[in-house]
Amino acid sequence: MSKVALFGAAGVIGQSIAAALGAKGRPYRVVGRSEASLRKAFATDPLAEIVTWNPESPASVRAAAEGVETLVYMVGVNYWQFELHPELMRKTLEGAVAAGVKHLILIGTVYPYGRAQSNPVREEHPREPHTFKGRMRKAQEDLLMQAHADGRIRATVLRLPDFYGPGVEASLLHRAALAAVNGGTADMLGPLDRPHEFVFVPDVGPVVARLIDTPAAFGRIWHLAGAGATTQRELVAEMERLTGHKLQLRVAGKTMLRLIGLFNPFMREMVEMNYLMTEPLIMDDSALQQLIGPIRKTPYAEGVRQMLAAIPRARTLCATAV
Repeated sequence: MSKVALFGAAGVIGQSIAAALGAKGRPYRVVGRSEASLRKAFATDPLAEIVTWNPESPASVRAAAEGVETLVYMVGVNYWQFELHPELMRKTLEGAVAAGVKHLILIGTVYPYGRAQSNPVREEHPREPHTFKGRMRKAQEDLLMQAHADGRIRATVLRLPDFYGPGVEASLLHRAALAAVNGGTADMLGPLDRPHEFVFVPDVGPVVARLIDTPAAFGRIWHLAGAGATTQRELVAEMERLTGHKLQLRVAGKTMLRLIGLFNPFMREMVEMNYLMTEPLIMDDSALQQLIGPIRKTPYAEGVRQMLAAIPRARTLCATAV
């Protein structure tokens, strides 16, 4: 079988793809900056080959990609350093092409579209980002697809909406899940009542595993949508139903984000992306389903149940007088 390498593997999407490959008995390579993080996630899987790299160095990329046929790219950067995305893609392409990699799949985002001009959004929607982050992600995609057009590598992009699921701490819903299980106040980004969609992370891996073996997937961009439009309010209500108690919510809108951003660089960077909370962008993935067939999508009620079940319960400390 061809060798698959997951670059940026230690995150939740990488672990979902690894699980799908492992379920097929397919060996794979996990590549990341931190050997400790990779070992924590993959050391128990005999199918996983652990490799570290320096993404700033094409030579290091080449070494990490030697013997690989398909590279799945999920490399993240700090939210306040999106200018790194195009440069890291450029260096990865140089190293991957030099190593003889044939295929590259970028796990992408909706940021390059900018504001939705219609809903649901199909792959033909104009890419007209009005934010810095959207422009950097578009530049990243442009580098990759130009390499495909030039015949240097076969490439594709799989776009995802916001995601959630067991162990997904970067989800918009994570703080609510923590509060649902252990009490306290849930900090959330508002508004909560606008249509939104989320993809359940364990559903992503099987789709990527199928794309790897689909030659027709390369040369264009694809969408993987969530399980339909919902709202954060509806998902909070499901958490309340499952736990049997009302959640205390503290909701930050754009003005509050600006204030918090004076002290928190991550929240400061959320301000320009707040349009995704106020202006719905719902994805259409009918083209992907025509390509690879029906896609398993976990219903939100089941996804929320699994997410809550994975939250560690806080220990109650009792002091006993002696």
